Amino acid sequence: MESYSDTFGKDDSADAKLQESRVVTEEEWLQKWETNNIGFHNEQGHPLLKKYMDIFLDGRSGLKIFFPLCGKTIEMKWLADMGHQVVGVEISESALKDFFTEQKLTFSEEAIPGIPGKLLKSTTGNISLYCCSIFDFTSTITGKFDAIWDRGSLVAVNPCDRERYSQLILSLMNSRCHCLLATCLYDPSKHKGPPFYVPDSEVKHLFGKSAEQWF
Repeated sequence: MESYSDTFGKDDSADAKLQESRVVTEEEWLQKWETNNIGFHNEQGHPLLKKYMDIFLDGRSGLKIFFPLCGKTIEMKWLADMGHQVVGVEISESALKDFFTEQKLTFSEEAIPGIPGKLLKSTTGNISLYCCSIFDFTSTITGKFDAIWDRGSLVAVNPCDRERYSQLILSLMNSRCHCLLATCLYDPSKHKGPPFYVPDSEVKHLFGKSAEQWF
């Protein structure tokens, strides 16, 4: 688990309470994509994944890797090109279509059995992106994962939904799952989020002993 700071940071769970009533709706996130207000998107790929790629993969091949709230992150293409199976979840259909267009990948669309939304799948078969609410997604849809890259999901989830989110993530981890998490440390009295302030102490509270699998 590694945190990075935009301004000023300290690991103090009391500070996180300053944002606990803040709620961002799905409509607001969709509006960000529609207006291209996506400063959270990194066109060069996240440096944290580059730094810890070897530890994240741990010499394993053919992994099934989960990207929660994936947007159009280019790291999905990196890992697919390495021979891994990539699965992402994102509420914005335009973000997912932008990913395939920008990465020059053809894809098909199909319904997701049992939940509202659709599956956008590369014709190569190794990238499956689910356009649906993260909280409608379950392990019955895809099974469990060998690795999870949370590059901006936990810090985007509303504080009131973090317990539900952590339970979902725990349910998607297999026994050897490696998880890489990027969080933000800053003065939450000066920024209302998102991204939200999530100190290490809260990560440990949310994920319990499984936090040892996060780095």
